Amino acid sequence: MAEYKLLLPSMGEGVMEATIITWLFNEGDSVKEDDSVVEIATDKVDSDVPTPVSGKIVKILKQKDEVAKVGEAIAILEIEGEGGTSVSEEPAAESAAHQDTPDTETIKAIEQPLQATSGQKTEFSGDLYLSPLVKSIAQQENISESELKSIQGNGLEGRITKEDILAYVANRGTQSQQAAPVQTAPATPQHAVVSAPASTVTAAAGDEIIPMDRMRKLIAENMVKAKQIAPHVTSFIETDVTNVVKWRNKNKAPFEKREGEKLTFMPIFVRAVVKAIQDFPMINVSVNGENIIKKKNINIGMATALPDGNLIVPVIKNADQLSLSGLAKAINDLAYRARNKKLRPEDTQGATYTISNVGSFGNLMGTPIIPQPQVAILAIGAIVKKPAVLETPDGDVIAIRNLMFMSHSYDHRVVDGSLGGMMLKHVHDYLENWDLNTEI
Repeated sequence: MAEYKLLLPSMGEGVMEATIITWLFNEGDSVKEDDSVVEIATDKVDSDVPTPVSGKIVKILKQKDEVAKVGEAIAILEIEGEGGTSVSEEPAAESAAHQDTPDTETIKAIEQPLQATSGQKTEFSGDLYLSPLVKSIAQQENISESELKSIQGNGLEGRITKEDILAYVANRGTQSQQAAPVQTAPATPQHAVVSAPASTVTAAAGDEIIPMDRMRKLIAENMVKAKQIAPHVTSFIETDVTNVVKWRNKNKAPFEKREGEKLTFMPIFVRAVVKAIQDFPMINVSVNGENIIKKKNINIGMATALPDGNLIVPVIKNADQLSLSGLAKAINDLAYRARNKKLRPEDTQGATYTISNVGSFGNLMGTPIIPQPQVAILAIGAIVKKPAVLETPDGDVIAIRNLMFMSHSYDHRVVDGSLGGMMLKHVHDYLENWDLNTEI
């Protein structure tokens, strides 16, 4: 028999570690190739890790709630083979090592000043988790522990990444140059997030206390951060989607027969949003300090409710390059994998604009929170039949139409009412004027 080291696989760009949620098998259990053996969590998604070989789990190396690095062994399996040779996925380990290694210029920039200041390194307390690279940058730049604790990390469980600390160093230099020579009180960092103290609530007799799960904690943290960073403004519009409803009713059965896929309203909404973004590209931006980053790609986030009541936002990458049929397939695939915990971390990264279909719950409208670092989000309400006034060559008439509210929340730092409102009006126009002969 031989030993096989089960390694934590690569989970996409920028994801370097994961937390063990639960083992689906115990030590001594036999597993088959492609069996999911452990559930893991990154700061983006929860997913399963399958075993690429059949064998028996002889030792679990990473227990529940422990953090493992990409390429690190998390279990040892006993597999068929001769001798006690240790077999492992060396390519995966090499890939992980490559991902975790900073480029040569960065290493030189860090090492040279450190060698010159040998013996003068800043030490940090054990409760502040820093990777060796981040710690080196902090020591090189003489960043104090109190400063590090003020940095909002974007890594797993809020940990500070290389990008976080380099951005802090860049802003720190700018702020120090612009600072007044004399200050009578400590200055608040320009982009610091100041949280109000949480209120203390006492459970009364008979109340049930339900601890938040990991995903709910992440959602809570991200939503509070989003509201604190971006001043929200919301515009509303009511849209006649009768043509959209007629077109879908005509095409959904043939499309399912031909493609084996459901045809929902979401591909139509995404198409209208993409066209409106192309009309108003400054809605497809992010804010970085005092700079606006105009995004080249149009990646549409799709807020998806999960069976456990939590929320996740998979991303339709390069949505402007997909046909209606391609959008339908991409949306169905992402929704299915989201609800069955099959998403990869990269499936939830890179959104530049988000759509939330609150109408799927029967809601007429909503005021969604803008996910950072995006600057706008569209909420789509329920489609309802109502009497409406129509203008005809013979005068106004009242007819039964399919009407729907849309609400557009946008970041008032960079999106004014004119831009936010015109963007929403263009989505409205594309939907109201939907061509009944559109091919799919």
